[in-house]
Amino acid sequence: MPVMISMLRGVNVGPHNRIKMDALRALYESLKLEEPRTYVQSGNVIFRTKEKDSGKLAKKIQEAIAKKFGCSPAVILRTRSDLKKTVASNPFAGRDLEPGKILVTFLGGDPGREAQASLATLKKYPEELHLKGRELYIYFPNGAGKSKLPWSQVERLFKVTGTARNWNSITQMLAIAEEMEGAAR
Repeated sequence: MPVMISMLRGVNVGPHNRIKMDALRALYESLKLEEPRTYVQSGNVIFRTKEKDSGKLAKKIQEAIAKKFGCSPAVILRTRSDLKKTVASNPFAGRDLEPGKILVTFLGGDPGREAQASLATLKKYPEELHLKGRELYIYFPNGAGKSKLPWSQVERLFKVTGTARNWNSITQMLAIAEEMEGAAR
């Protein structure tokens, strides 16, 4: 059974949209998603599913979260293969950069060709941005906390929602997904 990774947008950031990870795992189990495992407190869940339609699955998860927890975060899904491709496509690979200064925004859909042109409007910032399919890779030379890059503008430019994860989280989620995939063989 394929392994999927779901990333919830805006969960447990500040005082709103608080969801305990044990309750989130229980919710995924109630949806017949198998072996849900959470990674950190930001709504990352790695699980097995027979569902092939990721759009349908994301909607099902989002509706269940809204009903159970009273909030409706965007649910971004990737397969284990998708996440492996994201890691392999890292435009910063081979450079001596701190992994904690690399962030990937996982977009809910393909932002289209015009998104590449939109990135040009952000060239005045020191951050290095690369759009590859549904992933926006960002390197923060001064750290994300000191960045002046207008996050809300990026989403408006792309006209698609997304959620970001740091490089360390991405590689750890992939390791969990790989372990689960290997255990199924």
